[in-house]
Amino acid sequence: MKLVHLTGHGAPPEVCKVVDAPDPVAGPGQAVVKIMACGINPADLLGFEGRYPGPEPLPAPCGIEGVGVVESVGEGGDLAVGDHVMMLPRANWAEKVCEDQANILPIPKSLPWRDAAQLKINPPTAAMMLTDYVDLKAGDWVIQNAANSAVGLHLIRFAKEKGVKTVNIVRRDDQIAPLKEHGADVVLVAGEDQAARMRAEIGEGAQVPLGIDAVGGAPTRWMADAVSDGGTIVNYGYLDGNPCQIEPGHLVVRGQTLTGFWLAGFMMKASRDQKVALYAEMSAAFESGRIISPVEATYGLEQLAEALAHAWRGGRQGKILLTPNGPI
Repeated sequence: MKLVHLTGHGAPPEVCKVVDAPDPVAGPGQAVVKIMACGINPADLLGFEGRYPGPEPLPAPCGIEGVGVVESVGEGGDLAVGDHVMMLPRANWAEKVCEDQANILPIPKSLPWRDAAQLKINPPTAAMMLTDYVDLKAGDWVIQNAANSAVGLHLIRFAKEKGVKTVNIVRRDDQIAPLKEHGADVVLVAGEDQAARMRAEIGEGAQVPLGIDAVGGAPTRWMADAVSDGGTIVNYGYLDGNPCQIEPGHLVVRGQTLTGFWLAGFMMKASRDQKVALYAEMSAAFESGRIISPVEATYGLEQLAEALAHAWRGGRQGKILLTPNGPI
């Protein structure tokens, strides 16, 4: 069978290679899963570049997300051949993966592979950042950057269900209209004056108790300028490549808090029942249409370099997926 190895750190299309390996065999308590679809995430790409925790020692199998069909099972465990499942470990870009059943979660067979491939990271990240840091009330505002990302799209929809409005920061004018169509209340192009432009849209008295920052660097400070006194900025991404900037005045005078979110932290502490419940809820959100995440292109493993180049460049309007066993 074929799988993807990370061979070093650098440009993702150059450091990820497809290699051959023996077909896996399920031992006691294990299952072999035929992988149908994998999302390519920013965390994958940053890890390949050496800017985010990634697989080690190298060379190493890689790929944070992967969903598929149980092909065989070892003695013990509760999975059955034919079950649709999501893989919890981070080594999923392969035609087949063998893993302990404790690290494999069932997902609905009715959930399309395109949605299932995006289930693991982005929907729970958006949902938890909205609920775990600030007690938001109907009529509050949340500001987020990288708002056209999958996390950003989900956050817009989850916030609207709570009666919370969103200020959405993007990099280009052509990203404004699609976000408005998706349900965004206010969309602004990023810049040092974005707080003033936000207030011109929502009013000086509007409460903005929560900021969601995927970028770091100066954009963290621009977000702190926009968040209300006593508010919280949650950083969950490294897109700028520089440390989060924030002024002492934001922390000391305005009483703001800067903290971080990492889904892996929750996953390391949560019980299996909690994980199953979480992903049942996120699956239902996809199936009902409460959240939507478009797919721009799918690629087979034989097109790995092209897929990574596509995911790595800017200006996309949807996710890039790998389909290790052919079209889905």
